[in-house]
Amino acid sequence: MDNLIESINSPEDLKKLRPEQLPQLCDELRKYITECCSRNPGHLGASLGTIELTVALHYVYNAPKDKIIWDVGHQAYAHKILTGRRSAFLKNRCYNGLSGFPKMSESSYDAFGTGHSSTSISAALGYAMAASMRNSDEKVVAVIGDGSLTAGLAYEGLNNAGGTNADMLIILNDNKMSIEPNVGGLHNSLLKITTSAHYNKLKMKTWKALGSGAIRDAVQRLVKAGKRLVVKNSTLFQPLGIRYFGPVEGHDVMQLVNTLKRLKNLRGPRLLHILTVKGKGYAPAEKDQATWHAPGLFDAETGHRLTDDDPVIPSKTRFQDVFGHTLLELARSNPAIVGITPAMPSGCSLNIMMKEMPNRCFDVGIAEQHAVTFSAGLAAAGYLPYCNIYSSFMQRAYDSVIHDVAIQNLKVVFCLDRGGLVGEDGVTHHGAFDLAYFNCIPDIYVAAPMDEVELRNLLYSAQDKRYKTISIRYPRGTGTGIKDWRRPFTYMEPGKARLLNEGKDMVLLSLGSAGIMGAAAVAKAAGKGISVQHYDMRFLKPVDEQVLEYVSRNFRNVITLEDGCLIGGLYSTVSMYIASHSDTVGKVTGLGIPDRFVQQGKTKQLYHECGYDTESIAKAIETLAGKF
Repeated sequence: MDNLIESINSPEDLKKLRPEQLPQLCDELRKYITECCSRNPGHLGASLGTIELTVALHYVYNAPKDKIIWDVGHQAYAHKILTGRRSAFLKNRCYNGLSGFPKMSESSYDAFGTGHSSTSISAALGYAMAASMRNSDEKVVAVIGDGSLTAGLAYEGLNNAGGTNADMLIILNDNKMSIEPNVGGLHNSLLKITTSAHYNKLKMKTWKALGSGAIRDAVQRLVKAGKRLVVKNSTLFQPLGIRYFGPVEGHDVMQLVNTLKRLKNLRGPRLLHILTVKGKGYAPAEKDQATWHAPGLFDAETGHRLTDDDPVIPSKTRFQDVFGHTLLELARSNPAIVGITPAMPSGCSLNIMMKEMPNRCFDVGIAEQHAVTFSAGLAAAGYLPYCNIYSSFMQRAYDSVIHDVAIQNLKVVFCLDRGGLVGEDGVTHHGAFDLAYFNCIPDIYVAAPMDEVELRNLLYSAQDKRYKTISIRYPRGTGTGIKDWRRPFTYMEPGKARLLNEGKDMVLLSLGSAGIMGAAAVAKAAGKGISVQHYDMRFLKPVDEQVLEYVSRNFRNVITLEDGCLIGGLYSTVSMYIASHSDTVGKVTGLGIPDRFVQQGKTKQLYHECGYDTESIAKAIETLAGKF
């Protein structure tokens, strides 16, 4: 049997296949994606679940003229492979390789970048209305799934689309992550009828014959009532003006092809509901969908996850686990504490508290803005919310932070996981901006612990009445390896730095976990006879002005270090202070994320590219020392 996948370098090649060959191609895609992800980790489960849909879409539609928008983007691995990136997919999510998500600058087939969720319907509506204004016959498809229909932006898009005549198809990929539909033979029978050309021609003739008035209205009510009896999910979309079709089996590629051909020729906003299985066709991924969403390295033949054998994992504790265990400990003694997360209980380790105190933990789905305002409501009612949101996802809730929390002086503890550069997930997921965007909001503290113990003590101290609303940000992955991090709690006074190393030649002011690399660089400098005073600043706001006042009087050369954007972060704060308080302004050198978007790669590679890995920090110290 010929290997079909090697002959497919574009959707045009795909269209040359006979319909009966498509199931074989799906099997080959499934095997190829599994083997690639076993050696080069990525988002496996979601893409395995959309293989038949991807093949059917590119078989029926004419991309890139027709626009196919994937939401969430990690469903799109088969799409990348079928659109000329099969060989490049071996370096998916690697440094200087393919992005792990659709990316407009990467391929003309990627109609819209979708690293975050729930944007597809709004973007597709934009494309559809543009096509209408140009009198173009291009088609627009939005594939939304894997829980992304829970976000408010998706409903805003649905609401707007339903009020238009936009020629767009929304495909709801339902893999049991968000919607539990009714299924059965009657649903598929209705699907065949409602998508057929004969049915729709007959329907239009009938409406014209009935004309307007009471008789037509009565017949329409009868038809809609009948459809609601067999397709309960249609009641969500029909009132918005979006025609609902489905549900249909999402792993029957031939049925999908036939259904899409019929829907392609209809007009107006319409939604096709398909049922899929996350991890389809790979038994370990089907059995444990949460783990195999992004499983890391594994043996493709046996399904054994190689990361289970990694000796580094048990020797160091992840920052998110320090958060989870500490919050549970605090909640046991403080009944006011509640935990909130938008769809990331395992990722942020809120599941640790959730297991023991399910009534005090809330997973609100992919709805960051709601998570923040929900936390504000809990705070107004007398509770102390610990709201855990990934740094890059918090960007979506910025207005709620200002309007619903800060202005109303409500106390919420924002715990920002994945602060800084996160690695292979790339530009859409780096937590580059939180230090800056929280720093400019009045009456909010901004803190970044350097290690596990500081994170634990900040979580504890945040309960204190002397603390306002606070953002506590920490990186993805393991800490420094402090084995006894579960020490008795120590109160941390807001705005107080700690001295890590005394020196006389220059000073290094670090914020957060980047200080670990800074300490290593200071030790290297000492070996070369360069004496560096090093402070772990802990707080960006309130910043330790006593330290800055001392630094401005005693050092001509100041280096700031942060795993965040330089504009608006520690570098900006220190530069402004010294400029306004020092009579003889010294040089401030800022090390951190530059003013550009950083792509994907291992964090060590990205730190080096941005100039703040240990080697780069040491070089900056030596360069300044040579200018004495």
